[in-house]
Amino acid sequence: MSLRALRTLAAIAQHGSFARAAEAVCLTQSAVSLHVRTLEEAFNAPLFDRSRRTPTLTEAGRRAVERAREILAIYDGIAGELGEGGELAGRLRIGAIQTALAGVLPAALAALRRQHPRLRVQVYSGMSAELASRLDAGELDAAVTTEPVRPHPPGLISTPLYQDGFWVIAPPGLHAQEARTLLQQHPFIRFDRRSWAGRVIDSELRRQRWQVHTEMELDSQDAIVQMVACGLGVAVAPLSREVRARLDGLGLTCLPFAEPQRLRRVVLLEQVEQPAARLSAALAEAIRQQAGDEAIHEK
Repeated sequence: MSLRALRTLAAIAQHGSFARAAEAVCLTQSAVSLHVRTLEEAFNAPLFDRSRRTPTLTEAGRRAVERAREILAIYDGIAGELGEGGELAGRLRIGAIQTALAGVLPAALAALRRQHPRLRVQVYSGMSAELASRLDAGELDAAVTTEPVRPHPPGLISTPLYQDGFWVIAPPGLHAQEARTLLQQHPFIRFDRRSWAGRVIDSELRRQRWQVHTEMELDSQDAIVQMVACGLGVAVAPLSREVRARLDGLGLTCLPFAEPQRLRRVVLLEQVEQPAARLSAALAEAIRQQAGDEAIHEK
């Protein structure tokens, strides 16, 4: 039995098939099948019910997956505990929303690498809800996401990092109109409601009873801004100070969304107990330092 075989088993449980697991762990499908047979021989128990068209985990298989995830989490955290002095080492798998990837995260990762050169950080992108699910499944160690809104996986904790305001964005030449007028009288480019930020916007629109005419629903802040800049409609999105300055340079209108203005907290999402806690704590501090005045410091 090997750690790689355990990673293969966890990948099958995560991705739902031998073929998709093979892609995830960079093996051939025959190698994945060999890993499964090796584990079944070692455990002296069938891990999958092969009588069905799609192999399904048996009860023994489900218990084996749970233990495999625990073992892999412990192993992945060992290097971080053995760093000499104040230096951290090991692997940290993080997910991040698009706005963080285009904002504070690159500079934070660069600073973290200079301070801890033996720390390897693997980065994956996605929407907050998707990243939370991957975190819950043990595929990530931490994720930079919007503050969780229901429904979200239980057993996750969040550490505040920084906050952005929600802003109404409109094409040039509409500075004199109020936010409510802009939203109700122009085509609405909606932030994807599958995202947590999109759900916050939708909830506030309903609370205010503002009737909008949705013509697009996009999951990319950059795409939304480009649509607005071309005069195709108005939108609501969370914007950092740097992004607002860029939009102002383009002549776009930015007005606070709601009164008082709705704010979005960006957090570091983790499982309650996870071996990479020291590594993710260092990442959180690096992000706060890059966020500057917008950072949220725990009391």
